[in-house]
Amino acid sequence: MRNEYEIVSIDNAEHYSWGNNCDGWHLVNNEELSVIRERVPPGAAEVKHLHKNARQFFYILDGQATIEFENGKKVLHPNEGIEISPGTPHKLVNDGKEDLIFLVISQPKSHGDKILIDEKIDT
Repeated sequence: MRNEYEIVSIDNAEHYSWGNNCDGWHLVNNEELSVIRERVPPGAAEVKHLHKNARQFFYILDGQATIEFENGKKVLHPNEGIEISPGTPHKLVNDGKEDLIFLVISQPKSHGDKILIDEKIDT
């Protein structure tokens, strides 16, 4: 756990890789709250999933994100965000031509709370 008032950046945050060449940095990582900065290259995507307990907010810093839901999709641009309630199936996709950089804020933390959904039902 970080010291109180410690400055955090991608240079000193815990890093992890996921999917097809994607990166995540835990800026805040505790049981009650998670703030992650992620990088998703063009053409990469998450697997459709839901979170049983975590409420999430995605906020786009650079690039374009497409978030697919059961009944359609939303396209987000820099300085736009979207809240996703617990139990809502979703999938983030980078359909753009540049890296997608965003923050995902989860309460409580979302790691360990993910339930994968059959890819065949993707929109």
